[in-house]
Amino acid sequence: MKQFILLILLIIGFHTFAQEMNVITYNIRYNNPGDGENAWPMRKDLVGQLLRFHEADIFGLQEAMIGQIEDLCKALPEFKWVGVGRIDGKQAGEFSPVFYNSKKFNLLDNGNFWLAEDCTKPALAWDAACERVCSWAILEEKQSGKKILVLNTHLDHVGKIAREKSAELTLRKIEEINTEELPVILTGDFNTFPDTKPIEIFKTKLSDSKEISEQAPYGPEGTFNSFNFNYPLDKRIDYIFVNKKVKVKKYAVLSDSKNLHYPSDHLPVFVTIVL
Repeated sequence: MKQFILLILLIIGFHTFAQEMNVITYNIRYNNPGDGENAWPMRKDLVGQLLRFHEADIFGLQEAMIGQIEDLCKALPEFKWVGVGRIDGKQAGEFSPVFYNSKKFNLLDNGNFWLAEDCTKPALAWDAACERVCSWAILEEKQSGKKILVLNTHLDHVGKIAREKSAELTLRKIEEINTEELPVILTGDFNTFPDTKPIEIFKTKLSDSKEISEQAPYGPEGTFNSFNFNYPLDKRIDYIFVNKKVKVKKYAVLSDSKNLHYPSDHLPVFVTIVL
């Protein structure tokens, strides 16, 4: 009888402390009226439906303007978010927000840093074309009490040096923030391919979720579609990285569409993880 009770407790403990969660990174394309039939008002519902259908628990967005964030908050009322506009540290410009399901997570701490020599304030740096920001949150899973550090960013699309320096800076900031040696998830549009130096830099401390997925990766290789349904999906520039305290069960690039239209000019990257 004692052995049976012990077995039941072990099973309960396993499910409590090894609960799976779904994480998505998604460049949703900024609200540009010039996009015509692909402009944000025409696809905002699809983006919200995609995130809900795939049961994201945490997701990081890139190119999100404040109005787009507000639209997704209406579509996903159980979610809360952290982040700031990259231009002024308030609401101006694109955000790289971290969204989390507030029914499942408590927010313990959060902050932002810019991808610049002085990372404490908005600034252009190195050879970058735009200001770039990284937003982060320390979340506590309500059921298990486990904590996790989630970071989300968008590396520059022009500056080669900026991408390399941003990778180095992000790793330093992770070490600085992660004083409790928590599980780490880094999501983002890195604007660079897997065989480039910025990705090599990230991989000195973190793992590419695609490479360590227990299940074979699903979906196309590429994550950029240019709003063109015939575009070759071979350019992978969006990533989810994790540290050694995160196990990746599944990895996918989601090619969801409707009537030959994608919800964004990027495809979302999806992982199921266990802390």
